[in-house]
Amino acid sequence: MPDCAFEPRNPDFEAATRDSFARQGLMRHLGVEIADIAPGFVELQVPFEENLTQQHGHFHGGVMGAIADRAAGYAAFTLAPPGSDVVSVEYKINMTAPGDGDRLVARGTVKRAGRTLIVTGADVFAETGGVQTLCATVLQTIMVLPENEKRRSG
Repeated sequence: MPDCAFEPRNPDFEAATRDSFARQGLMRHLGVEIADIAPGFVELQVPFEENLTQQHGHFHGGVMGAIADRAAGYAAFTLAPPGSDVVSVEYKINMTAPGDGDRLVARGTVKRAGRTLIVTGADVFAETGGVQTLCATVLQTIMVLPENEKRRSG
């Protein structure tokens, strides 16, 4: 976990983050779990399963993108006000190596937190035997939805 220079606006940010993440059907389907949470930081992990691979037997790029999106998005969520929500506005992913490992680890961090937009990033690592290899990196923009806007956006 990196040194966190952010002050969360929600004193219950960790419980709120875990509660929101538990409602992520895709993350549940993929077997993704939260490994760590801090203000402006979330780490996710997913164990290797054959049904998460592409034709060469590596983790599918879609899995890498999904966990990077969620790690970075939830890093932003840790800094959102109580009762608000966040949505991805855009992200760019660069694949740097095959997702070849026993598990994937995605570490999302906040780069800059504004009131409405939060810029985040995530690095995804393929891990085998404790050795991690960077396989993808993401830069993302997140929009904060005030409590009264949550229903209209979804």
